[in-house]
Amino acid sequence: MRHMNFEGHGRGSGHRGWHAMREGAPGGRFDGPHRGRGHGGERRRMFESGELRLVLLTLVEEQPRHGYDLIREIENRSGGAYAPSPGVVYPTMTLLIDMGLAEEEASEGPRKLLAITEAGRAHLTERADEVATAMARLAALAKVSARTDAAPVRRAMQNLKAALQDRLSQDGVTRDVQLEVARLIDEAAGKIERL
Repeated sequence: MRHMNFEGHGRGSGHRGWHAMREGAPGGRFDGPHRGRGHGGERRRMFESGELRLVLLTLVEEQPRHGYDLIREIENRSGGAYAPSPGVVYPTMTLLIDMGLAEEEASEGPRKLLAITEAGRAHLTERADEVATAMARLAALAKVSARTDAAPVRRAMQNLKAALQDRLSQDGVTRDVQLEVARLIDEAAGKIERL
């Protein structure tokens, strides 16, 4: 199996990352509304198995791209809410080549571009519904991101964290104080849920 080196990401880190991807490990930074843990404590993933491959293939069908471009393009299309990690993107690029769905293309700089093959185009056509679902997920995330400027919320959360650390680290904090702090946080959470 041929393993190419995209911008310094070869078999060394990529091989491990590919196995993590195959096992369903989360592969990217996801700051959108689906981040976090679902039922049972598992971390929710942005894409289902194989969907990232389809997204990358769709993007290189538009134009040949290198890994950094792919990461930034996905981040742009999600409105800045999601960017897959290099540890998943680069091994997936290698996998697309190994599957014959994409190929290396020379570029002016040192970075190799990923370009789609005829087999890759046929693969996208065969899986058009899955492609549409994955791309729609990015578009929906971008709409949520556009409607919500999270900066004030992040500031308020940092403010709450600082206030909690300050108050609970003081000498003489009793169990009653701790319970009252917990009650106030629960009350705020309830009000937010009812908005």
